[in-house]
This record gives sequence, C-alpha cells and structure tokens, in this order.
Amino acid sequence: MAREPKDPEYLSTLQRGLSVLRAFDQAHPEMALSEVATVTGLPPAAARRCLNTLVALGYVAQIGRKFLLRPEVLSFGSAYLASMNIEQVAVPPLQLLRDNTGDSASLAVRSGRDLLYVCHIPTNRRIRLGVGVGTRFPLHATSMGKVLLAYQDEAGIEGFLAAAPLARLTERTVTDPQAFRERLRMVRERAYDSALDELDYGIVSVAVPVFGAENRVVAAINCSTSTTRISQDELVRTRLPMLREAAREIEEQLRRWPTLARSLSAG
Repeated sequence: MAREPKDPEYLSTLQRGLSVLRAFDQAHPEMALSEVATVTGLPPAAARRCLNTLVALGYVAQIGRKFLLRPEVLSFGSAYLASMNIEQVAVPPLQLLRDNTGDSASLAVRSGRDLLYVCHIPTNRRIRLGVGVGTRFPLHATSMGKVLLAYQDEAGIEGFLAAAPLARLTERTVTDPQAFRERLRMVRERAYDSALDELDYGIVSVAVPVFGAENRVVAAINCSTSTTRISQDELVRTRLPMLREAAREIEEQLRRWPTLARSLSAG
C-alpha cells in the first residue's frame, strides 16, 4: 500500500477503499478477504471494513467467501468519458486512422510507470494483446510510453529510471538505462517512436505526441498492428503522416475543450 501523505485534508479511509477496488484485475478477478489484504497491504480488519462498505454501495459482490467487482464500478469510467468529451475530441480522428489503415488506433496518457489507454478504436483483426479503455502497459515497452517519457525534463527521466529496473518483457525490450536514454533522445529528435516486439511478440506500432497548452505533451496516439501485416519501416513510412495529422486535429479540439486538456495534463 502506498505511504499516506501527511496532510490533514487527506482521507486515508478513501485511499484504502480505492486501493481495494484497484486490487481486482485479470490475475485477481475474485478474492477472499485474506487475499485482498495481501494484495493491498491493508490489515485484514481494514480490508474487511472496506469490502463491506463497497458491498453495501453495490460496487463489490460477496459470493461465499469470495469478493468480486460488480458492473456498477463502470460508472466511474463512464463519468470521466462523458464529462471530458472524449467522443468529440479523440474518437473521430482515431476512427479515421483505423478506417484508413486497418490498424488499431489509440490515445493514452501516463499513469505513474504505466501507460493508460483513454480512447481505443480496435482493429477488426485478431491480435495477441487485448486492449481497451483503462488498459495499462509498462511505459518503457510501448511506443506511446516512450513518446510520453521523452518529453520529460532530465530530472523526470532520471527519476523514472532510478525508481525501478526496466522489466524485460521480450528479448527486444530496452532494459539498459543508457540505451533507454539514447532511445528517448531519438524520440525527441524525430517526434515519434516505433516499437517492434517490445511489449509482446508479433506487435508493431508507431506513436506521436499530442501537445497541449504551453507546448507540453499531454498524451500520445498510435497505430498498432500485427507484424504479419506490415514491416516496421513500412508502418512508419505510411502511418506517420496520418498520425501527425490526427494529432494536430486532436490538439485543435483540445483548445475547444480546455477541461479535457487540463485533465490530461494534470498528471
């Protein structure tokens, strides 16, 4: 469990409740009380109180000794998507990208050491990794993640590298800190990144930044597809102009919807 800030306005009970909700994932779709306590790092008594409260509110169900999420938790995500006008801002240019290329097209932001998908237009073709709104992947293993990291200042990049080792997901994942620094330097020079088999085998992608106010990168967008469809060089050559045009359109829309721009850049 994350260390609680020393702030009189900080509600540790709310933090604990949210940590319980976030404990459920693909690896832990349902858990007993003891498992929730282990995953969250909460004392069993605190975990029990959180679970009982969430059951009463309809966000969690209890079946026997196991707890699991209920569909009501989707209201949090749908409230964000509706209030931030994602449909108007990001969907049209990403939909056009998908229609013109057959690739999946996505918009994502940084969330700690992860990439968090905010909008995703899937391809009609089957791919190895399932992706949707709310999906998280390690920043360092994705083209969008490296785009987001590349525009951090030197202190931000060094802090990211110092916090934890870069996990090797495939033999092509960049895990050497110096090689990673060089990769980020190239991203800044070219204003794009392309990843081949770095997150998982058989996946190739290319990503560009989305700029908000004060020329600050607030998000990234990408095209992603199977390596059986296209080579990395051809993907970059053919998709990069369309991606940059889509990014410019999203940037223009962000000027019309400043609330979303502020939300994306708040992290």
